[in-house]
Amino acid sequence: MKKGFRQSMAWLHTWTGLLLGWLLFAIFLTGTVAYFRSELTYWMRPELHGAGAGPDPAGQALAQLAEIAPQAASWAITLPDERSPVLALSWTDPGAGQAGGRAMANVAHIDAATGALLHPRETAGGNFLYRFHFELYGLPRTVARWIVGIATMAMFMAIISGVITHKKIFKEFFTFRPRKGQRSWLDMHNMTGVLALPYHVMITFSGLVLFAATLMPLVAQGPGARAPRPAAEAPAVSPPAPPPLAPVAPLIARAEAAWSMPVGRILIEKRDLGAPEIVLVPQRNSVVTVHGGSGSNGVERMRFDGRDGRLIEATGRPAASAVTRFGNALGSLHRARFADTGLRWLFFVAGLAGTVMTGSGLLLWVSKRAAKHARADRYPFGLRLVQRLNVGGIAGLALATAGYLWANRLVPAQLPDRPQAEIAAFFSIWLLATLWGFLRPPQESWRAQLGLTAALLLGLPLLGAATGPVSLPQAIWQGDWVLASVELTALFCGLLCAIAALQLRSDPCRKAGSGAIRLAKTGAEG
Repeated sequence: MKKGFRQSMAWLHTWTGLLLGWLLFAIFLTGTVAYFRSELTYWMRPELHGAGAGPDPAGQALAQLAEIAPQAASWAITLPDERSPVLALSWTDPGAGQAGGRAMANVAHIDAATGALLHPRETAGGNFLYRFHFELYGLPRTVARWIVGIATMAMFMAIISGVITHKKIFKEFFTFRPRKGQRSWLDMHNMTGVLALPYHVMITFSGLVLFAATLMPLVAQGPGARAPRPAAEAPAVSPPAPPPLAPVAPLIARAEAAWSMPVGRILIEKRDLGAPEIVLVPQRNSVVTVHGGSGSNGVERMRFDGRDGRLIEATGRPAASAVTRFGNALGSLHRARFADTGLRWLFFVAGLAGTVMTGSGLLLWVSKRAAKHARADRYPFGLRLVQRLNVGGIAGLALATAGYLWANRLVPAQLPDRPQAEIAAFFSIWLLATLWGFLRPPQESWRAQLGLTAALLLGLPLLGAATGPVSLPQAIWQGDWVLASVELTALFCGLLCAIAALQLRSDPCRKAGSGAIRLAKTGAEG
């Protein structure tokens, strides 16, 4: 009998979601956490906690740079903001080597209130989770991006086919029947899918646009594309120390008044003021460039003569074609770099909905087929395999993410190559959790891993107080909401994991879901 269009879409929805479901879950989870990667990195560097906010952070930074790097070819200052209350400095030495086409920079952090140098530990931070969600780890970058690009296309197909398949999807959004086994998983899948449907369409489509250069290199590059210009070589001879700079505070005030937004970064270069390109030369001239993020089609920038503060150039959003502007806008939406704190939380909640939607779809696949085989003495190998992979791919990844935060505080601060040790802890926990799902009955594995994840997350504020200078109550009292938000979110997620673990212990499921639990109890036999 020939299948109808809706049945074909149901088949497409099921199998595109299953075959890449675990990878999509990992992409969604790590990408959602990465919305707060700056805050997470700040938490993972306790040596920075408690630093004050001074009235003139730029002045403090310039004084420190003049002392520790007077002969540098360029200085860069990243000012504190609501996402990272840290004053960061970097500078490039004359004749510095190149990494990825850019001069290798030295980095330092200072207390904006006192100007004292801080010495934070090396960490992979939130940037590891951010890059993992679109480049994975340990694979060649192009190969990893191809894999994630294909998974993103599969996700886009699953979303569209899911909307077509479910005739009552919007009506069923208002229906959730707990403790009904397979019916509950379907309700959860529908509810989280519809709740953030516009976000899901946007995040997958914009992801495909961001991968256009990888998936369609000839189209993205175009026939008239130019080869990248080699970076200018820095002089081999150290330039003389620059003369005193013009006051930077008035330049910052001028830029902020023009943009109606704070300045985020200041770059000071020794260069030929008449050159059209940034070419570092051993002259006593300097250019002060202040940057502000527009979050959409570019970055606002003003360049001043460092000697007298004269405006050289003011650049707003760069002129570009409609296609380029459209791509930039989608990229900005995908990364949410333009978002304030409230909107960023909205993106985070929508990302969690997508994570739950993906995970519940994998669980629904097992529940439906377990119910069909409930009367049989043996369950198909594929069903048992998917059930065990669900344990490692869902509960195991959550456990590895919580363990990654604990590893950050437990690995010795002075250990060589600390970031790699943290990453190794993440993958080791994930691997052990996956193996655990194959060695123990699935229901027991789910309960144990969710319980352990809950314990790690609920204990994170205690770990922070024991290994850092500021506890959660102190952070709240001092108004350090960047630090407090990380630990409060951990408490909330830990509570959810604890509730899920208790439900597995107390509610053996009913009706249609009883087959899944029977499979869980007898799964070790397979």
